[in-house]
Amino acid sequence: MDPIRIDDPQDPRVAAYLDIRERDLAGRQGRFVAEGKVVLDLLLTTGRFAAESALVLENRLAGLDKILSKAPADLPVYVATSAVMDAIAGFHMHRGILAMGRKGAPQPAEALLDGLPPRALVVVLVGIANHDNVGSIFRNAAAFGADAVLLDATCCDPLYRKAIRVSVGAALKIPFASFTDTAGFTTMLARRGFEQFALSPRGKTDIRDAQRSERLALYLGTEGEGLPDELLASLHDVRITMAEGFDSLNVAAASAIALHHFSARAILGKV
Repeated sequence: MDPIRIDDPQDPRVAAYLDIRERDLAGRQGRFVAEGKVVLDLLLTTGRFAAESALVLENRLAGLDKILSKAPADLPVYVATSAVMDAIAGFHMHRGILAMGRKGAPQPAEALLDGLPPRALVVVLVGIANHDNVGSIFRNAAAFGADAVLLDATCCDPLYRKAIRVSVGAALKIPFASFTDTAGFTTMLARRGFEQFALSPRGKTDIRDAQRSERLALYLGTEGEGLPDELLASLHDVRITMAEGFDSLNVAAASAIALHHFSARAILGKV
């Protein structure tokens, strides 16, 4: 493919990249921004989302040959100087690599669950609106082999630019879906044979004593308030025991410990 040089920040061909931070807040009408070399590679290799274009700093282009060779031949690759790229983005783009992706139609939670293997580990997020935490949880889910992430309607979008970046592209790799009716969702999981664990500092069972079943759903809630009491009451609650005088971890750190515990048992076949 032949790169297309952009010299004017107002060039309509790169209009989708204008004022990135403001667009983060306003939304992109079905698009999302992938930022950085690793994330671009995942966008082009996983095939879960379509790439519309790429915008690359001129001195980064040579190092992207192998990655861009995975793109469709007709993918527009725009190239700009640092000054022009900064003017387009609205801030200094030190990474110098952006791409625009298409979200496509959201996958229903039921369809995602029905496509999972007989032995499956899923992460369920409730009320997590912090993009750093969502991105980190997706990264942990990918690292420890979770099969999917399910998010309630109050969680932030995992395809928000910062969430994708923090996830190091895992949000483009791990299947995810949203649900609105939490009670109905727990029933849906139960019908599909999932044991459901809620991670809470007040959990009755130490996570080291919790053994996973063939199908397990791990629920994580927002920091501070945690999971709603009515949800906790309906699930098997587990805790990560802390040193005396300290009662909780950041939810992303807690997710890493819990996923490592349950994925290790999955790998070793301990049920």
